[in-house]
Amino acid sequence: MLVLVMVFGFACAETADFDRAELIQMAIDNQVNSYAPYSNYNVSAAVLTASGKIYLGVNVENASYPAGVCAERNAICHAVECGERELVAIAIVGGPNYELHDYCAPCGICRQTMREFCIPTEMRVIFAKSTEDYKEMSLEELLPESFGPDALGK
Repeated sequence: MLVLVMVFGFACAETADFDRAELIQMAIDNQVNSYAPYSNYNVSAAVLTASGKIYLGVNVENASYPAGVCAERNAICHAVECGERELVAIAIVGGPNYELHDYCAPCGICRQTMREFCIPTEMRVIFAKSTEDYKEMSLEELLPESFGPDALGK
């Protein structure tokens, strides 16, 4: 488990000055652990939590396709398993055969999983080709009019 030098508060995630390049580089470095023998599309994610800790995940495919899991959900589930409940940012990289020639946006299920553990207007979602070439959006921009815990009174 890796820890950033600074710890950021959840309420100010949008304006927090976290190291985007470090988060992206961690995702890039971890991509080699992706298991994608069927699609050959290797994805890695690094999620920053409100405690300042970063959790990594990769996609893991399965011969029974629905049994596979996305990198973003792997990283988020690992964070939750370690007691984290507030996401601040996630960096996602991916591409065929470990190449990063395009932006890799999260699928709908991953967006909904992020929604469970963040404030959508403040959660930063970064899809990157490199530490210098990336797109950044709020989760609200990626998942407008979302359904979350607040809809159930939580």
